[in-house]
Amino acid sequence: MNFNKAFVLGNLTRDPEVRSLPSGQPVVSFSIATNRYFTDSQGQKKEEAEFHNIVAFGKLADVASRFLTKGSLAFVEGRIKTRSWQDQQGQKHWKTEIIAEVLQLGPRGSGTNTAGNNNYTPKSFGSSSEKQPAKEPEIPIIEENYTPPADSMPSSSDMASDIASDEIDVKDIPF
Repeated sequence: MNFNKAFVLGNLTRDPEVRSLPSGQPVVSFSIATNRYFTDSQGQKKEEAEFHNIVAFGKLADVASRFLTKGSLAFVEGRIKTRSWQDQQGQKHWKTEIIAEVLQLGPRGSGTNTAGNNNYTPKSFGSSSEKQPAKEPEIPIIEENYTPPADSMPSSSDMASDIASDEIDVKDIPF
């Protein structure tokens, strides 16, 4: 069995670059930086950055181009692909990319530190007059082939009452 899966959570190093395939399908490429913190053999704390090239197609490309900017926090789930090409001088080049299959956007204003977007002020110890953290909005998860559920699905309380009464109506079954 083979398995090719990558999970990356980090900040965009540049705005997404939008292109189109000859078929008209949108393609977006961007880079995400991740940091690793560790202690070396001498006991010194170190930080190491890694940069990941991300490519998204179709709906994911559209969402990425509209909502992501340099510094935005994003979670990408996808597969690793290495492509190669030969330049005009005959030299061969390779590039390893993550082809996005799931994209989760970070909270609004993540990665930017402007006065208008800063929704969190750290609370000082022993002080109750400081501004409390704003409640973060729920972060949407967008999958490439996601189809939203129908609004007509019965709630769990409706299902529980049906089961309790030992009468299950076929139209209440969600599939």
